[in-house]
Amino acid sequence: MNAVLPFAAMLMLATALSAFGQKPAANAPTPLSHLLVEATTRNSQISAAGDDWAAAKEVKRQVSTLPDPTFTYQQLSVGSPKPFAGYTNSDFAYIGLGASQELPYPGKLRLRGEVAKRDAAIKGAKLDATRTSIADAVKTDYIQLAYLQTTLKVLLENRRVLDQLIKGATIHYETGQGLQADVLQAQVERTKIVREITTQQEQAGQTQAHLKALLHRDQDSPDIVAEDLAESPLRSTSADLLQRVREHNPEIQVDAGAVSKQNAALAFAKREGKPDFDVAYVYQNTDRKYRDYYMFTFNVQLPRKARAKAEVSEAAEKLAQSKDTLDAHLQQQLAQVKQGYVMATSDEELLKEYREGLVPQSDAAYRATLSAYAASRDQFTHVLLYFVNVLDLKLDEAQVLADHETVLAHLETLTGATLR
Repeated sequence: MNAVLPFAAMLMLATALSAFGQKPAANAPTPLSHLLVEATTRNSQISAAGDDWAAAKEVKRQVSTLPDPTFTYQQLSVGSPKPFAGYTNSDFAYIGLGASQELPYPGKLRLRGEVAKRDAAIKGAKLDATRTSIADAVKTDYIQLAYLQTTLKVLLENRRVLDQLIKGATIHYETGQGLQADVLQAQVERTKIVREITTQQEQAGQTQAHLKALLHRDQDSPDIVAEDLAESPLRSTSADLLQRVREHNPEIQVDAGAVSKQNAALAFAKREGKPDFDVAYVYQNTDRKYRDYYMFTFNVQLPRKARAKAEVSEAAEKLAQSKDTLDAHLQQQLAQVKQGYVMATSDEELLKEYREGLVPQSDAAYRATLSAYAASRDQFTHVLLYFVNVLDLKLDEAQVLADHETVLAHLETLTGATLR
């Protein structure tokens, strides 16, 4: 009769496995949407990209404005190096005032400004890409944190249940109804759970540190608590996602901006082969008994054809390179989206199998074996086997769910769609 009580307790604990992970966290969970807003406003990489974009927007006005004018003061002495020597007795001595201005060939300044404008557009696209990249990292860390919170609860609860099973097996052994090997094997399984708990606590600490860095939070600030993961069904088709890559992928937008810039650079290189001009006007004042001088100068700067031709060839090659880079990156992104779509749909089928078949069936088998063992109709090794099996299946299900949500987060980054 003394051995019956722990068995009854074990039967009560048998239902605990179906409620693992339901224990509320000490701190209130923070929604992912709040962290994404925080990262957008506080992340230093985003701030740096924004500053770079703001600086690039100021370049157009600099390069599309006429060169600075030059103002000249002249003083010509005659007969002596002393200032104003001969000014009153020579019609060659004078004081001159003049100005000059460089005049680029018509269209050069406009095209130079167009290149700068498109370069600024690239910086703007890079800012969007940085925001998206940081958001992807925050989502990934958040999902990992939620996964670790869930699995840690499962492991801690399993350790508590296993402690009760070990206690019952020990009493069974001491009353001569069980084997010492059963107790030892259960203790080995408990050690494995403790080791896994330690590993996951370490991973949770590393994820917390990385997530706080993304949010620009102090590392000693309270740990972030994630909301429980829930499956987000993928409702978009493969064709829809692939089309969105072409239209909304941030990296593709950067590459498309580079093509646009190189187009403008090629047009500018062709115009750069045209001549530039320089005009100057000087007024030379002599003593009043002599006549004043007035001088107008017009200069033409003729670019060397070999250099101009080489610049055009260089710009054309860079344009071809940017187009090839755009195509290569597009193919990579399309492949990643297709791979992610396959993974997401496969994970959904696997989650359904875990939820509707593997986990409930394994849990039912565990409870039946535990009842049989409590009535001395089955061996403790079978109880332990089903206990470990249920634990592994629940951990596997949590991993598949985390993988599924992570894939959707990456698909959101690649396509600009909202999938979760």
